Amino acid sequence: MATVTIYQKPTCSTCRQAVQLLKESGKPFTAINYYEKPFTKAQLKNLLKKAGLSPKDILRAKEDIYKELGLSKKILSDDDWLDLMVTHPDLIQRPIVEKGEKVILARPAEIIKQLL
Repeated sequence: MATVTIYQKPTCSTCRQAVQLLKESGKPFTAINYYEKPFTKAQLKNLLKKAGLSPKDILRAKEDIYKELGLSKKILSDDDWLDLMVTHPDLIQRPIVEKGEKVILARPAEIIKQLL
C-alpha cells in the first residue's frame, strides 16, 4: 500500500484541515513542510505530471510576491514558472498530496478523501 505524503505549510488553514482529515483516517502519512524542506524543480515537475496539472494550475496569483515580481505582465514557460515556484514557495497552491502515482491539489481539503 502506497504511503500518503502531504506537502504543506503548517500555518495554512487548508493544510491544517487536510492534516486533520489524514489523522482521522487512521492511515499513516508523512507531512512535509516545503518551506523547511523545499521542493526541487524535478520533484515539483514530477508531482505536477502525476497530478495532470501545469505550473499555472497551482499558481497563487494573490500573493504579494506575485505582484512584487510583476508576474501578471509576464509570459513565462512552464520551466520558468517552476524555477520561480522553487525560489518563491509562496507561489505554490497547497496542500499537495501524493499517494503512489496519484497526486492531488487538496483544495478544498475534503478532496483528500479521494486518495484514502
